[in-house]
Amino acid sequence: MPIRVGLISAAHVHAPSFVACFTKNPKAEFVGIWDNERERAEALAQKFDSHSTTELNTLLNQVDAVAIASENMNHRDHIAAAIRAGKHILCEKPIAPNADHARQIAELIQGSPLTLATAFPCPFSPNFKDALARIEKGDLGKLLAANTTNQGKCPFGWFTDPSLSGGGAMIDHVVHVADLLRRIFQSQPTQVQAQTGNNHYSGEFDDTAMVTIDYQGGQFATIDSSWSRPANAATWGNVKLNLIGEKGVIELDLFAQGAVVTNPNGVHQAGSGSNLDAAMVNDFLDAIIEKRPPMSTIADGLAASRIAIKAYESVANFGQPALT
Repeated sequence: MPIRVGLISAAHVHAPSFVACFTKNPKAEFVGIWDNERERAEALAQKFDSHSTTELNTLLNQVDAVAIASENMNHRDHIAAAIRAGKHILCEKPIAPNADHARQIAELIQGSPLTLATAFPCPFSPNFKDALARIEKGDLGKLLAANTTNQGKCPFGWFTDPSLSGGGAMIDHVVHVADLLRRIFQSQPTQVQAQTGNNHYSGEFDDTAMVTIDYQGGQFATIDSSWSRPANAATWGNVKLNLIGEKGVIELDLFAQGAVVTNPNGVHQAGSGSNLDAAMVNDFLDAIIEKRPPMSTIADGLAASRIAIKAYESVANFGQPALT
């Protein structure tokens, strides 16, 4: 019997991909969409010939699981509502935009028998899986450092409203790479140091961000998470990692699949090969069926969020390192 899935909020830019992936997966029955903004819910529902509602309990009573794609500051309340209703959760990142929300979400998920997943597609990249296998085999020897990026173009909308997003580029983009680095180094971070700027758009949000992380194993990493790419750049696909070890270097481009097309409408990637969102959704469904942890749990999402939260703490302290 298919798992009945609903979408909590169409706010995030990734929401259409979630719906598409659940709709196409035979293990799922996509039920419908809740949003507090009726027009936003109806627009996405119409695109996928689905249903929408502005009553959250109506959706929760019809499903077994939910994908949460709401604004960052609303994740805590939507996770709480879904857990109270006994629904499995796939939540968009960052799980938590600040320390208070992170603590409260950690309390909510503690001891829960539900499948609680973070929407991290990057671990499903064949390039990343191959690099991780080479590292585990010892091809690089001891890992020493990583130079990484997750740049993009500014999404505007609620992403640039700190009351809804919790910040700007740093809260939006650090967490993907922070999660990958945790899997690579297999070591706990000891301190985080960051600088941010708003010189690109001169808004009340950070549009440029550089983060440095030190780890217990002696490694360090940098993450450029800026919204620094021009308006006609590709929307997604600049997750790159240079991994430096004693024996060599691995250079990774996680989205180097397909062709880059440039035309009067701008630049976009005509993808081929793996659909990482589809792999992530399939893993979530399998985790529910098999009663096992998903590839990325909400606890994993909180660990990545902690890096971004500590980075903002460093900025507030005039660039001084924040201990983790």
